[in-house]
Amino acid sequence: MTKKFYSNGKLLLTGEYGVLDGALSLAIPTKYGQSLTVSTTNDYKIHWESLDEKNRIWFEANFELNSFKLLSATDEKTAKVLLKMLLEAKKLNSNFLLNTSGYSITTKLDFPRDWGLGSSSTLINNIAQWAAIDSFKLLWNSFTGSGYDIACASHNKPIVYQLIEEKPCIKEIDFTLPFKDAIYFIHLNKKQDSREGIKTYRKANFDKNVFIAELSSITEQIITCTAIEEFAKLITEHEAIIANILEQVPVKQLLFADYDGAIKSLGAWGGDFIMAVGSKNTMDYFNKKGYSTILNYSDMVL
Repeated sequence: MTKKFYSNGKLLLTGEYGVLDGALSLAIPTKYGQSLTVSTTNDYKIHWESLDEKNRIWFEANFELNSFKLLSATDEKTAKVLLKMLLEAKKLNSNFLLNTSGYSITTKLDFPRDWGLGSSSTLINNIAQWAAIDSFKLLWNSFTGSGYDIACASHNKPIVYQLIEEKPCIKEIDFTLPFKDAIYFIHLNKKQDSREGIKTYRKANFDKNVFIAELSSITEQIITCTAIEEFAKLITEHEAIIANILEQVPVKQLLFADYDGAIKSLGAWGGDFIMAVGSKNTMDYFNKKGYSTILNYSDMVL
């Protein structure tokens, strides 16, 4: 018997860092995601195989089914993280991985691993679907995070996301920007460690209530925005607020000072994707700067 599960990738358009503390944030599921295929076997083992977007094996491991003992792995650290997810899933559903003779599991990414679109969140959501458990509980029992990425994994439209009393509040919205042809997502040729970014945020000294209110206000304005000039102004304001909190230089000032449009970091600052508001010349500009992964809004957003 074979079962297949799929989860969407994610991008956080507003509310980075603040989403952890209750800021109203705008997130979009992407056309890129990850699948998980489960087949039963007869060897009383869990054989795990992870494929990248080019069908190349980037991780492989074998566990003993009953004891969950690690038998072999191409990367022991990754294997331990995976095992933690499976054990937490079993705590949430004692019938998970029970009464069977073995499993062969294959995960497949639609996007390069360094894109930062949610290789972990899509895996967590797929495992939660397989185990028939709450994906948010699996996330928070296994790791930390706001959960917006988990929400995107299971929603097929843009969402506004907010943690209220540590509970996720999710609302699908019609976010159809009339100027979406002028919005591009550019990969900065490196992956940012979101955990390090969160550590920097947690160490910062600022008025959290004012910060959350400012980000929430920008999110509310952006989701009803119909003019490109207003959109550009709002994301520039958002950059300035985050820069002030983190005491860091905004990415436009740091790398693209001669760009004539607005630029916003997405997610943890310093890597992964940025969002640029521009024109038909935008792709040429970033190509000449050495950035070859450039997607327009319609190519990225589900």
